[in-house]
Amino acid sequence: MEWFWAPDYWLSRFVFQRGLALTYLIAFVVAINQFRPLLGERGLLPARLYLRQVTLRQAPSLFHIHYSDRMLAAVAWVGAVVSAGALVTLTDRAPTAVSMLAWALLWCSYLSIVNVGQVFYGFGWESLLLEAGFLGIFLGGFDAAPPVLIMWALRWLLFRLEFGAGLIKLRGDPCWRDLTCLRYHHETQPMPNPLSWYFHRLPSALHRVEVLGNHFAQLVAPLALFAPQPVASIGAAVIVLTQLWLVLSGNFSWLNLLTIVLALATIDDGAWHHIVPVPASGPVSGPLWYAVVLLAVTALLAYLSFWPIRNMASRRQLMNASFNSLHLMNTYGAFGSVTRVRNEVVLAGTGDAVITPATEWKEYAFKGKPGDVRRRPRQVAPYHLRLDWLMWFAALSPSYAHGWFVALVIRLLQGDRDVLRLLAANPFPDRAPRHIRAQLYRYRFATRYERKATGAWWVRSPAGEYLPPVSLDSLSDMARARRG
Repeated sequence: MEWFWAPDYWLSRFVFQRGLALTYLIAFVVAINQFRPLLGERGLLPARLYLRQVTLRQAPSLFHIHYSDRMLAAVAWVGAVVSAGALVTLTDRAPTAVSMLAWALLWCSYLSIVNVGQVFYGFGWESLLLEAGFLGIFLGGFDAAPPVLIMWALRWLLFRLEFGAGLIKLRGDPCWRDLTCLRYHHETQPMPNPLSWYFHRLPSALHRVEVLGNHFAQLVAPLALFAPQPVASIGAAVIVLTQLWLVLSGNFSWLNLLTIVLALATIDDGAWHHIVPVPASGPVSGPLWYAVVLLAVTALLAYLSFWPIRNMASRRQLMNASFNSLHLMNTYGAFGSVTRVRNEVVLAGTGDAVITPATEWKEYAFKGKPGDVRRRPRQVAPYHLRLDWLMWFAALSPSYAHGWFVALVIRLLQGDRDVLRLLAANPFPDRAPRHIRAQLYRYRFATRYERKATGAWWVRSPAGEYLPPVSLDSLSDMARARRG
């Protein structure tokens, strides 16, 4: 069964496992820092209440046994420690069975968090991490050669990730077909980074080249992944270069990192040796029981592949959808439609008991999303600011803010410390505000002349009221009226 093993992919597996471990570590650190204020016992969308509404089959999670903030912290910290161990190869040095258990623990722990995370964990890169993490369970350690079937499964995942995203663009916004989407995207994307202003100011001709490059990377290069070497490695290199371009131009959590890691797993050791002249050595096969497990997993993946294949072939292609509650086989995609203008919800509070025309409003600053027009956009990725992303969606439509936005306002009126830690600054350090309002502003990048004259990165103008001034008392009255 020599065909069953891929000893010429030792370095590829090594790189993928390190990248996967790093992504897990970031994800668990995000959970440690943000889960409690967002989804904890006093969170904006308490996981405990959600668990009462779903069954174990609908949302598999360890927290069906019991949920508490302490248990969440324990699961997240264990995940962080194990992923750190995997990052420094401790899992690889263990016997394959032990290595598989360690990676399974990471997958099960993060699945438990995602499946109670509701809208705050509704991003495509959560499913991507879980699907890649499931495959990572079966890659084995230093005492077995990389399994061919799982290495091909990683390519199949990368293909669906890129090709599906390319199809969703061609079927979606016309600007992807007339090559104009990048005139808007750098400015209107969820969270611009320090270089986004410069990308937005590129000539229109270069924006067209960007779109063409994106189409090539997502619709042509993925086909090369299934070709013999070195063609597969060349296709992977194109994807890596495109992802690095996205890293330079925006903040997309760990989506780009994990995509790059998947692409690197496609490159064989012959190509790697030109970059890292370290010979890989180790067994050229694995134990029989391991081979049997790999065959069973491959059969499961082949069965589950029906749904994403059907989705990619459909004119009504779904974007970022999971076809099972274990997130084992998903469909991906982003920016099937591109917004032409950028709106931002700006929260502000006041200590005044009575609102008058002379009332002074102090704005809350978020860590990543635009606020102060003079503050340069930050580099956040591969870290993920969940509340900032949801605020971007809330500006698109109030329907995206259902359930959590009013809860956020209440926590700010209460001066909740955990929620305030999610923000960049608290304008009311001594006493919580008496009233809070939310205004909608239209933001655009400043022109070169405006940047030079004012030092501002953004120019904004009022676009309407999002939430009128409210107090804790008024919100309580509204709640009683609805119950009545």
